[in-house]
Amino acid sequence: MQDLLGVVCVLFGAVGWIGQLISSINFPLAQRLGLQEQTEDTDALYRLAELNAARWDTVVLWSLIAAGILMLIDHNWWPYVSLLAGGIYLDTAGREAAKYLSLSLGGVKTGTPKEKCTAVCFYAIMALIALWVIVHAAWRLQ
Repeated sequence: MQDLLGVVCVLFGAVGWIGQLISSINFPLAQRLGLQEQTEDTDALYRLAELNAARWDTVVLWSLIAAGILMLIDHNWWPYVSLLAGGIYLDTAGREAAKYLSLSLGGVKTGTPKEKCTAVCFYAIMALIALWVIVHAAWRLQ
């Protein structure tokens, strides 16, 4: 179980972190790669919020990758780093979903219906992985 979760953390964490790194360095490239919604389908306020969120995410989202690596090598610190990473990911998923839904319900253009579904699904998967990490680390610390 720990090895599977470690691989999930490294892969999912790397996809998210690299995507946010690209978004924070070159937002138009991230749009061309499909990592961010297209300009014509979004309001400027939403794009600014996404750019600033991407910048912050590059600072904190590496933690899931670190937790996964520590799980894979069975380092003594993995449960502690996993609790931290899981908390960050759970907070990020909930906060981003709340922001996204609030902006959408408030009339801000946040992308096409397909992009909206992708965003909500990504946040849900993010939250599930975060909960899995937290529960597994807490169980290990008992």
